Amino acid sequence: MAVTVKELAAALSAEAWGDISQTVTGAAEPARAGPGQIALAMSPEYAKALKPGGVAIIAKGMEPGDYGLSAAIFAPRPRLVMAGLTRSFDPGPSIAPGIHETAVIADDAQISEGAAIGPFVVIGAGAVIGARARIASHASIGRGAKIGDDALILEGARIMQGVRAGARLIVHPGAVIGADGFSFVTPEESGVEEIRRTLGRRETIRRQSWERIHSLGHVEIGDDVEIGANTTIDRGTIRATSIGRGTKIDNLAHLGHNVAVGADCLICGQVGIAGSSRIGDRVVLAGQCGVSDNIEIGDDVIAGGASKIFSRVAAGKVVLGNPATAMDTQMQIQKAMRRLPRLSAQLEEIRSSLKDLPGKS
Repeated sequence: MAVTVKELAAALSAEAWGDISQTVTGAAEPARAGPGQIALAMSPEYAKALKPGGVAIIAKGMEPGDYGLSAAIFAPRPRLVMAGLTRSFDPGPSIAPGIHETAVIADDAQISEGAAIGPFVVIGAGAVIGARARIASHASIGRGAKIGDDALILEGARIMQGVRAGARLIVHPGAVIGADGFSFVTPEESGVEEIRRTLGRRETIRRQSWERIHSLGHVEIGDDVEIGANTTIDRGTIRATSIGRGTKIDNLAHLGHNVAVGADCLICGQVGIAGSSRIGDRVVLAGQCGVSDNIEIGDDVIAGGASKIFSRVAAGKVVLGNPATAMDTQMQIQKAMRRLPRLSAQLEEIRSSLKDLPGKS
């Protein structure tokens, strides 16, 4: 795809400089940018590697002439410009229009106008595929599932029976949406229930077997949701597991049964959210965060990487650590822990000196 610098600047709502009639076909880092590529140099440090005569996206306040550029685009907010730039040059997956001859589609499934169905796709009875949806090879859509308009379901994704998804859903390879929840019960009080009640004290230990609680609910997904590769979202036990509009979920995350995630959340890689927890709007859970079951996280909470959340977090809080506490408190805890060896040595010195006081043996 070739665009002029002028066209690209207009698409990015940014100001252009120099010979804006030049065409570019892709983007690269400054040291690797070749003919026809626009370099991304949005700080003076990166700009040191720019090549004379090249084209670059630079930050406002930088002087393109200082780097010998022939054309430039000024980025008022670099990360936002990156979003627009990558969107401009991303060709997307190759999914041929129409329905591939190897696809297996139930007679009563509804395939809307403009949908593209790739090789070896399986679509179950009563499923509904929205207009212009694209489903890549080896994906499967279960019985009664409903996929909204302009969805993109990539290779090997599994959308199980009864899942309901809004418009512009993106599901990356290997994700599984709507598998049964991990719900089991014992005929008598289980060891897990016992230690919750006693806070860890074991009264009796007996042989137990687990009875499966079947998942009768489904998964509901709002518009503009993205779900990463190999992420798993379990269906609800009775009510639905739900993902709010605009939420983005990274690779290898797991959401348990009955979890409710609000709108515009960011759930990063390897996050685990246990069953029946409720996550508010605009929450950010950084990589490897863990959320215990049946708790509530309020709107606009930010949890730092590897935080372990065992109790309710009020709206707007920033938490970190294991167990998660307010970030400033956690930093004080970490500083205190680093001092422990020195404090221990000082305490030992004091104890030793006390032994030498008169009257001490």
